[in-house]
Amino acid sequence: MNHATDRLRRYMEDELGECRDDDVEARLEELGSLERAIGDQLSSDLDVLSALASETRYTLVRALVAAREELCVCELQGLVDVSESGLSHALSELVEAGLLTGRKDGRWKKYRATNRAIAIVTVLDGSVGSDATATEDQR
Repeated sequence: MNHATDRLRRYMEDELGECRDDDVEARLEELGSLERAIGDQLSSDLDVLSALASETRYTLVRALVAAREELCVCELQGLVDVSESGLSHALSELVEAGLLTGRKDGRWKKYRATNRAIAIVTVLDGSVGSDATATEDQR
């Protein structure tokens, strides 16, 4: 068992002194399953958050979510103040994180926001809106 599991076991035994060992073991097993499930998703989540942690990349995602359609690289270039190679790198990172899809259309490269990007922006908009409403209600 790892250190966290040992600590949890001691806590449960101290707090729940009446618990049977079977109860403690079952709960620790459930928590272990939860820990494994979180671990499986953690890397993917951190990739997404890392991809959004740049003003350029976040601006691109926001623009593509707002556009609700594909946009060409030439259209996206005007939205951000980076070189062509910087834009290409930013778009590649967003595709790799699963926030955008890209496709060639002749000599043009077009990008579209994924459902994951739309969901994240929607949640962020809702949480910002909720905080603002709560602040106004408190005044």
